[in-house]
Amino acid sequence: MTDDPLRSLSADTIRAFIADGFIRIDHAFPRELADEARALLWRDTGCDPDDPSTWTRPVIRLGHYGQPPFRAAANTPALHRAFDQLVGPGRWLPQGALGTFPVRFPSPDEPGDAGWHIDVSFGTEQPDFMEWRANVESRGRALLMLFLFSDVGEKDAPTRIRVGSHRDIARQLAPAGEAGLTLRELAADGFAGSAGRPEALATGEAGTVYLCHPFLVHSAQPHRGTRPRFMAQPPLLPAEPLSLQRTDGAYSPVEMAIRDAIT
Repeated sequence: MTDDPLRSLSADTIRAFIADGFIRIDHAFPRELADEARALLWRDTGCDPDDPSTWTRPVIRLGHYGQPPFRAAANTPALHRAFDQLVGPGRWLPQGALGTFPVRFPSPDEPGDAGWHIDVSFGTEQPDFMEWRANVESRGRALLMLFLFSDVGEKDAPTRIRVGSHRDIARQLAPAGEAGLTLRELAADGFAGSAGRPEALATGEAGTVYLCHPFLVHSAQPHRGTRPRFMAQPPLLPAEPLSLQRTDGAYSPVEMAIRDAIT
């Protein structure tokens, strides 16, 4: 974790990423950008931020956003330095937009999407998303990222994280080679391989970003707080494929975590 946007990630933070599968960066982007972006998101929900009677669904999913406040939030110097340190300089692509926003509202109802999973990254031409795939070299995804655009406390539907679960998924994917496994195959046992892992919650103030290993097992949960939660969950796209067999030994922390798990 770091709360200084001008400081690079420490060696201890990088070791924590390799071991735990995620780090939290406080003040990764300014609260003012979060406020600007949230105003656009509120408009698209069709709900009134001052009238809870209009918050009739537990979750509303909004599409990709590339307006200036979103692009600026995703491309701060602090984040770019972290990407260089976790993925490698020149090995990632700048964010042109942020991914989908599952806006979660206080509700007694179950949201219907609160199962454990990883975010698979290729084969997305298949109409059935359960047929989308991941492989041991994380084709198509360098990081999973959680951008908090509102303050998120423990009751505000923070994403649940199984600490260290990226190691379990790496071992599950390794025998499948380049073809990898579908989400259906990965989920066949309900992600039981990581069920004993401790859990963490992706809480924090608006402007907090969680940078996660692409194999990290995580889950949504119901919102039992008082104010809606606004969060984006984009991938960091690779500029070149990850590699687990580098002749120069210049492995990134993302690659090191996989190698440590399977060797």
